[in-house]
Amino acid sequence: MVLIFINITIDAKETTTKQANKVTHTPKRFISEWRKEQWRKERLAKAKKSASLKKRSKKTKYVSKWKKAQWKKAALKKAKLAKSKSKSKKKRITAKWKKSKKYKKRQKTKKLNRYQVKKLNKIYKKVSKKTNINKRALKKAFSYYKNNKYKKSLSSKYLAIADYTKKARNKRLYIINLNNGAVYKHKIAHGKYSGSVGGKVRRSSNRRNSKMTPYGFFKVGSRVGRTKKRGYRYLSVKGLERSNRKVGYPSRNGGRDIIVHTARYVNSGGRSHGCFAIRPRDRSRVFAKLKKALLYSYTGR
Repeated sequence: MVLIFINITIDAKETTTKQANKVTHTPKRFISEWRKEQWRKERLAKAKKSASLKKRSKKTKYVSKWKKAQWKKAALKKAKLAKSKSKSKKKRITAKWKKSKKYKKRQKTKKLNRYQVKKLNKIYKKVSKKTNINKRALKKAFSYYKNNKYKKSLSSKYLAIADYTKKARNKRLYIINLNNGAVYKHKIAHGKYSGSVGGKVRRSSNRRNSKMTPYGFFKVGSRVGRTKKRGYRYLSVKGLERSNRKVGYPSRNGGRDIIVHTARYVNSGGRSHGCFAIRPRDRSRVFAKLKKALLYSYTGR
C-alpha cells in the first residue's frame, strides 16, 4: 500500500510541473509584443515631450532675457536711489556739522600737515621761478594761506594775487593752482583815485567813499549775483584783517561795498570806484576759480 501512494504522488508532481511549463511558455510571446508596444508608446510620448520642451525653452530664453534686462534696470534704479539718498543724508549731516560750534572750534585750532606744507613750498618755488609776481607779495600770500587755511575755511584749489605794482594795461591778476603750480593771468582795474588810466597804483585805502583800491587779504564769496544799476555780474568779497574788516559789507551797515565784477572799461585800462573789476570775457574762468579763494590785493604796502 505504501508503494502505491508514493507512485501516485510522483505522478501528480510531474503533471503539475508540465502544466506550469505550458502556462509559462505560452504568454511570453504576448508579453514581449505588449512590451514592445508600450516602449513605442513611451518613446513617442518622450519625443512629443522633448519637442514641446524645446519650443518652451526657446520661448523661455527670450522671456528670460527680457526679464533679466528688466531686473537689471530695476536694480540700477534702486542703486541710484540708494546713492542719492545716502548723498543727501551726508550733505545734511555735513551741513549741520559745519554749522556746529565744535566744528568751528576745531577749524580754528586745525593746522596744515607737514606734507601739505612741503607741497605748498614746492609750488611757491615753482611759481616764483616761472612768473614775474612781486616776491614780497607772493611770500606774504603763501604764509598767510598756510596759517589761515582752516581758520578762514579758504579754498584748497586756488590762490589769487592782484599785483597792483604792475601797470593796468598788463595782466596783473594772478590765479595760482595749488595742486600743480599753474598760473593764470588776467587784467584787473584799480580805483579812480589810486592812479592814472592804464598806470600803476600810487595810493590805496580801505576807507568808505575813498574810490581807491583796497589792500590786504580778502575771501571771495561763492554766489554769483547781478548789480542793480548796471547789471554787472559779481562775486562778493570779505576783508580778513583788522584794516579791511569793513570792506565787503553793505554801506547801510557802515561798510564799504567792494565786489569782484565784470566791466568793459577794463580792456582799455579803465578805472573803477575801488572794486576788483575784470573783463567780461574772463568772467566764467575767473569766477569758477575765485570762489571761496584767498585774494591778496598788494599795492606795495
